[in-house]
Amino acid sequence: MTDKTATTVYKRILLKLSGEALMGDAEFGIDPTVIDRTSVEITELVNAGIEVALVIGGGNIFRGVSLAASGLNRTTGDYMGMLATVINALSMQDALERHGMQVRVMSALPIDTVCEPYIQRRAVRHLEKGRVVVFAAGTGSPFFTTDSAASLRGIEIGADVVLKATKVDGVYSADPMKDKDATLYSALGYDEVLAKGLAVMDATAIALCRDQSMPVRVFNMNKPGALMSIMRGSDEGTLVK
Repeated sequence: MTDKTATTVYKRILLKLSGEALMGDAEFGIDPTVIDRTSVEITELVNAGIEVALVIGGGNIFRGVSLAASGLNRTTGDYMGMLATVINALSMQDALERHGMQVRVMSALPIDTVCEPYIQRRAVRHLEKGRVVVFAAGTGSPFFTTDSAASLRGIEIGADVVLKATKVDGVYSADPMKDKDATLYSALGYDEVLAKGLAVMDATAIALCRDQSMPVRVFNMNKPGALMSIMRGSDEGTLVK
């Protein structure tokens, strides 16, 4: 049921999901339970009147950087990774459509048989019509991460915020999985993130957001209700601005 009566602080968002997040507890591929739960939360946002665009990584299927270290041509590996993001995007499209959403997958690489080409104006029109837009194939160029693609697409579509979904509660002073004394930051400046080398996004993605004053919020996607809580104005996770 559509609920557009409650106040939300954002009108249009860019949600960045890692490919690894789609694996669940597995070591490879897509966990149907995870992608269904994620689509339920996204559907809740759309029903609240929020325009949602997504960028999904491909690390659950292929990681070009790691194989490049073993001799694979880096450019080839990056293109292979882009194709992995298309697989994830199509999977997300299917899951969202099963929940009644209208979805468009837009690829930075031309794959006309399965998805639309990325055209900025068309993407904005889809969002304005209440469709979820899933951006695939990263930026379409090698040597750029899907984090950079998320920053770029968020800026291009005029999103209010880039939301980076992770498996932890935000940005920490150290890896919380390895250091029990790691401190969670509630807010950070772009330059502070770069200076400290904090694991938010890669430097290119952060610098792009900084130069265009695009806020980034890092939060735990595994926490039930976290996404909608952010829409309602909570301080969930870490805000970088």
